[in-house]
Amino acid sequence: MCSDVVSLGEILVEIMRKDLDVPHNVPGVYLGPYPSGAPAIFIDAAANLHLNVGFIGVVGRDEFGDLLIDRLKSDGVDIRHVRISEGYTTGTTFVMYYSSGTRKFIFHLRHSAAGQLSPENVKEDYIKNFRAIHIMGSSLAVSESSLKACYKAAKIAKESDAIVSFDPNLRPELLDIEIIREICRPIIELSQLILPSSEEAKTLTGVSDPIRAGKKLVDMGPEIAVIKMGAEGAFAVTREGKFFEPSFDVVEVDPTGAGDVYDAAFIYGFLKDWPLSRIMEFASATGAIKVTKFGPMNGPKSLKEVEDFIKNTGKKATR
Repeated sequence: MCSDVVSLGEILVEIMRKDLDVPHNVPGVYLGPYPSGAPAIFIDAAANLHLNVGFIGVVGRDEFGDLLIDRLKSDGVDIRHVRISEGYTTGTTFVMYYSSGTRKFIFHLRHSAAGQLSPENVKEDYIKNFRAIHIMGSSLAVSESSLKACYKAAKIAKESDAIVSFDPNLRPELLDIEIIREICRPIIELSQLILPSSEEAKTLTGVSDPIRAGKKLVDMGPEIAVIKMGAEGAFAVTREGKFFEPSFDVVEVDPTGAGDVYDAAFIYGFLKDWPLSRIMEFASATGAIKVTKFGPMNGPKSLKEVEDFIKNTGKKATR
């Protein structure tokens, strides 16, 4: 029997500023380490929604690596293809928040264990066992070997008629935007789903209007472009039309990981063959729950939590 979804890429610990507006070059208090890494957050969220999932990545033989493996394993992720590197330490990132809600990262990835993911870690038989694969743009930017691993995995999945979904997750701290745009193109062309933020959609297409940007992305290959706009909701654009879903009105505690959790919920509904309107509401609710919790991997812990939230909250923000 096929499993549901696999992802691969950077898996790391995140160390977060306790207070707002404190730059990294000023001594101060950090909190953590917290399990993180966009594809790892995604796959953990998918596991918590009761999907059968697997992950391919690399950690160091250290306590940070133990933390990450233990977290994914305890949440039900197949970790047989998470490799422990003897010669590298586990990837890390330091993040600080501005009052505006924007963030600034300092990454240690390319020369860490996370940057050592390679095509040799991608086993064809394993990828073919899944109905869908989810790729993150940040994983393309971590290192040349990680890029090649993602290309290989996406190609195998596509040739196996699996769903390829892509979140551009652009990280200019890792690589120049022009280069990122170039290396994203092959994955976009293979993808059935693309789930960028509005700013990422603008960067990839040169178009600021989310609907027009979504149409340009669909013209590049995907069937559906979902433009995530945070508190302003999300647009889904297809060749047949568009659909808008408002966000839920919640008090934000920590936005880190909300887009990754949203992706997991969207793919859950897509695999269940739900109507687009239901998928969008479910994904919006899942992302909303995440922003109310501190820590990048601390999204909804069960499908029931999301269902109860939709049933009992009912309050959506206006655009």
